[in-house]
This record gives sequence, structure tokens and C-alpha cells, in this order.
Amino acid sequence: MEDRRKIWVAIGLALATHPGRRSLFPLDELSRINDLGAVVTRLLESPLLRPQGDRAIFSGNFPDWADKEIGLAGKRGTALLTYEEAGYPERLRRLTDPPPLIYVNGGIQPHAVDEGVFVAVVGSRRATPYGLRAARLLSAQLVEKGVTVVSGLARGIDGAAHEGALEAGGCTIGVLGCGVDIVYPREHRRLYDRVASSGALVTEYPFGMGPQPHHFPIRNRIIAGLSDGVVVVEATRDSGSLITASLAADAAGLPVGAVPGRILSETSAGCNDLIYDGATPVRSADDIIGMLDVGPRRRVAATAAAGEIAATAGGAAGSLDLPTRQVLDALSPDEAIAAEELSARLGMQAPELLGRLLELELLDLAASLPGRRYLRK
Repeated sequence: MEDRRKIWVAIGLALATHPGRRSLFPLDELSRINDLGAVVTRLLESPLLRPQGDRAIFSGNFPDWADKEIGLAGKRGTALLTYEEAGYPERLRRLTDPPPLIYVNGGIQPHAVDEGVFVAVVGSRRATPYGLRAARLLSAQLVEKGVTVVSGLARGIDGAAHEGALEAGGCTIGVLGCGVDIVYPREHRRLYDRVASSGALVTEYPFGMGPQPHHFPIRNRIIAGLSDGVVVVEATRDSGSLITASLAADAAGLPVGAVPGRILSETSAGCNDLIYDGATPVRSADDIIGMLDVGPRRRVAATAAAGEIAATAGGAAGSLDLPTRQVLDALSPDEAIAAEELSARLGMQAPELLGRLLELELLDLAASLPGRRYLRK
């Protein structure tokens, strides 16, 4: 059994650098072969393995390749899950081209991945302030309903989605386009650590493998595969997030939602096209929940998770720093007040004020209305 596991680790190493060939590799067929020698023979006969490259992994020394990776995983506290092991998420097995091996850093257990409710929140790296704010707010609202947010830890919308989930006390999964030991982009060092602490970092790429442009479209199938639905917050017509939406809708039959934007905005063109083609227009997390098709058991799991989040955040108002508490105290539950008036009343510059108002929104202590007006909740 140990040698068999090493073969699957070796399969992951062999295929990690070759995009576009996974869908032809018969993982389900290999998992039904009980004879170890027959598995190796089948691999060596595969036209997918290059004679002087990948085939070397399955020579007589294939355990050495696997042992090195398994050893690194043990030192780094990373879980290695192979396609045929019990802990491998069933969601990923349903993909047409599942990864033979995934690396997981974090505390999410495999059963939670298959039993919980997960939504991918994705979008452009070149996001506008509107898109960033929408991603944070939607993600915060989702985790308050017990939903786990999945995204790609890229700049822009992805990073904002993770931040919104974390700031609301929720759980989030980051799917990487590089090895789990590589921080990309570098400015996300702290965010990487926070995501791993609250949820998980997931990748199919080996230790030390840096990000390459072709990695990201490939990893998008894992984002879609882990999710019950995909929401695109902001995207140009050539955005990679549209690949995730397409994989969700066409390959997995999952619902897709999009945040509408201005018709003259290039960064909203992809989202507006999705809505025109039938995606659900997303105005709040309620729209997202409404489009999901999940069974009662997983709805119960989400409700329980929401209860835990609410209990943790019950003292949110009491934990505010003094300036944010002053902003909250200046708001009324009965009459909306404009941000400009708040700024003048509190003697607080607009950028700082808007940041503190966003914090209150994420904590569900305030609500924003059109015209930059705010209410206390």
C-alpha cells in the first residue's frame, strides 16, 4: 500500500508540469488496477509520458522521487492527498481531469469539504475600488451564512474575497497556481498565513514550483470543482475568471452568478456578458444562496457554521477601536446619513472614514445605501 501511494505521488509529480494532458490520463482506470507491477507498466505505456523526462520518474527509482516529496511535506506540515485515498475530496473526483495529487496546508478536513457549502468568489486582478468593495462585502455576507469562500489568492478580486471572509470571522480556501511553499504575489504573505490558519491553501503543484502563466487557467478547474457555485465580481472579457465560470457551468453544471457593473466599464464587461447569457445577477449573498442547489444535509452544516460565526462575532461591537466606535455611535438606525456629513461631524478624512464604514458593514453593524449614505443596523 505504501508503494502504491508513492506511485500516485510520482504521477502527480510527472503530470504537474504538462498542461492539457490530464484529461487524457486514466486516473479512474489506474485506481482499479490492483497489481502494483501492472500499474507501473500501464504508466510506462502511456503516450503522455516523455521518454527522457516523465518516464524517468517511473523507473526503478520511482520511490526516491516520491520519498523526497513526502519527506518535504512532513517537514512543512503539508498534507498530501492522492486520487485513490479516502481523504481525497469527492468533489474533485467528479472533475473530468482531477489532479492525481493535491497539497493542503491548513485545518479544513476532507469530510468538511464534501459536506459544507462552498462558493467561489473570483474576478479581475486589475479591480476597481467598486469591485474590491463588492468582493469583500459579498464574501463577508456569505460566511455569515455559514458558506466557505473559495478563491485564487491573486491580486485584486481574489485577495479581497479572502480578506472579506477573514474579516467576518469565516473560513476560506485559496487555490494556488504554484507550490504551496511559494508566496505569489509576494505582498500576500500575511494573507497566505491567515488563509492557512482559518481554512486551507490547496495546490496540485510540487514544492518549489513557481507560478507560470499556464498554471492559472489549469488551477481554475480546482476552484470550480471545490465549489457549489461561482460568482464573478468584476472581469474584463479576457479575464481568467471567466474560465472558472465556464468550467463551473459547462463542465460541472454548477450555477454561476455575476455582479452587474456600468455598461461603459471595461472591467465589468465580462460580468455584464455573463448576466446577458443567463448568469444570476448578484446584489447580495441572498442572491447567491438562492441560486445554489445543495441538499438539506449541507444546508444544515452551513447553518451550524453560521451559528458558530455568530457566536464568535457576538461581541464585535464591543471589540471596535475608539475611532470606529465613534463612527458607529454617529450612525442612526432610523435615518441615513451621508458620508460627507459624517466626515464633517467627526473631523475624519474621507478615506479613513470610508474604511471604518466598510469595517462596520463587514461586521453587519452598518448598512450602506445609494448616494454614500449609511444606517446603523
